[in-house]
Amino acid sequence: MHNQPQLFHPQAEAALADQELRANFRGAMDYLRDKRQAAFTDPDEEAAIRDRAEAIRRRCLSKLPALLEQLEANCIANGIRVHWAEDAAQANAIFTDIIQSHGGTLAVKGKSMVSEEIELNHQLTKEGISCLESDMGEYIVQLGDETPSHIIMPAIHKNKRQVADLFAEHVPGFEHTLDVDRLIQTGRNVLRQKFREAQVGISGVNFAVAETGTLCLVENEGNGRMCTTVPEVHIAVTGIEKVVELLADVPPLFSALTRSATGQAITTYFNMISGPRKDDELDGPKEVHLVLLDNGRSQAFVDEEMRQTLQCIRCGACMNHCPVYTRIGGHAYGTVYPGPIGKIISPHLMGLEATRELPTASSLCGACGEVCPVRIPIPHLLQRLRREAKQEPRPGVPALRGQGAAKSKLEAFVWRSFGLLTSKPALYRLLSWCATRCRSLIPAKLGPWTRCRTAPKPAARTLRVLMAERNK
Repeated sequence: MHNQPQLFHPQAEAALADQELRANFRGAMDYLRDKRQAAFTDPDEEAAIRDRAEAIRRRCLSKLPALLEQLEANCIANGIRVHWAEDAAQANAIFTDIIQSHGGTLAVKGKSMVSEEIELNHQLTKEGISCLESDMGEYIVQLGDETPSHIIMPAIHKNKRQVADLFAEHVPGFEHTLDVDRLIQTGRNVLRQKFREAQVGISGVNFAVAETGTLCLVENEGNGRMCTTVPEVHIAVTGIEKVVELLADVPPLFSALTRSATGQAITTYFNMISGPRKDDELDGPKEVHLVLLDNGRSQAFVDEEMRQTLQCIRCGACMNHCPVYTRIGGHAYGTVYPGPIGKIISPHLMGLEATRELPTASSLCGACGEVCPVRIPIPHLLQRLRREAKQEPRPGVPALRGQGAAKSKLEAFVWRSFGLLTSKPALYRLLSWCATRCRSLIPAKLGPWTRCRTAPKPAARTLRVLMAERNK
């Protein structure tokens, strides 16, 4: 199931009509919100953690070009081979070249949203290379030929019955059960053998440390550690914004990430990879590669206001608290990154032509901004993107790809007319008089507005008339 952002409205309507999906999300979102609340019991501590994390991300982004060069130099010094990719096509070509140079036909992959962004699995399949997801949620999604519905918990849209049905269909010898432990064990048994067989392991990166050339990977299942140590070749892929300046920057960000994402003080595994296996070491890959992907991030970087989008540490808290996402799920958005953060990231990755509907899919309640661990002003940026979608590029302001895609001549005419009528007192009084006299002619159905609202009806007398009578 691969939806499209251009079809957001019909996809959202279909999700709202799916009662099982609604029930799955209601339970999952309530659980995740409660977990986060329990992790931040002291408001002062929460504020301090968020302030520190925001300061670190802002500082690192302000030095991004220099830090990327430092990261590359230190990674190379550590024996990591660094590759730069301007877009998804270049990134996929790099992966293909590396894997084929080792005669690889099977890769196992830890959780990586950037790999979803470039559609890595599909591109490798075209080259005759199988890429198996090893994160349990991603594995379930892959079996169902779906995309992740959440950036932290990919299969959050499914319940245990749906997972059991998938296993019964795709896993040979599986005996249908609704016991969660047995379901998880079934997946682990399949994956354990694949870790041994795969020639290449693929992973994402949570933080790339410029100071030391270290790749940090956060996970709970151990599959990330298996992917990065068992196969002979490890390829890590990340967006260029994930670089941090100092190793000391990682613990505060780690604390903010885990508490906001899953309500944990610390995850089960925290991997720090600084190079391939040395001669005196018994395990680890013989080669480590790092692919640094731009894919629209530079566009966000050059605009100082939109640069705040790149502060994101992919915790998913904004999704868990969004009244839109929690009711329709991630697939309705038709983008790799759904929910509030996806609505401000996706326009840079895909252009406003494809994503022009997404910034309007928000009530602007502000919940996303209130829980963001790095204090991204998501509601403010959504309003900025709404304007950019309808305006042509302006001198002195960096243009977004597809800017003005949602511009409507009819809408522009309506607003110009409204501005004219409300700026001329005589015209405004005439319009008000006509509205009071023709109030009975207002139709009961006014398109989408009256699907869940009563049609507006002008008052019998204007405020001006009422005040005049009161003053008499």
